[in-house]
Amino acid sequence: MSQLAWQKSTFSEPGSDTCVEVALDSAGRLCLRESATPGNVIVTTSTALGDLLRAVADGATGAVRR
Repeated sequence: MSQLAWQKSTFSEPGSDTCVEVALDSAGRLCLRESATPGNVIVTTSTALGDLLRAVADGATGAVRR
C-alpha cells in the first residue's frame, strides 16, 4: 500500500508529525492510517466510514465525546 497517495487529514494539527492519513486505492476503497504507525492500514468504503462517523456524532456507539 506504499504506492498510495496518502493525504493528511485537515483535522490534524498543522506542523504535527502524528496525524490520520487517508488514501483511495485502485478499487475505490478508503485506506486510513496513523502516521506514527504507517504499516497499520484500515481499509473500508466511504459508505461504511460515513455510517461510523454519523453513529459517533449521534452518540450511538457509546463513545465519549470531548
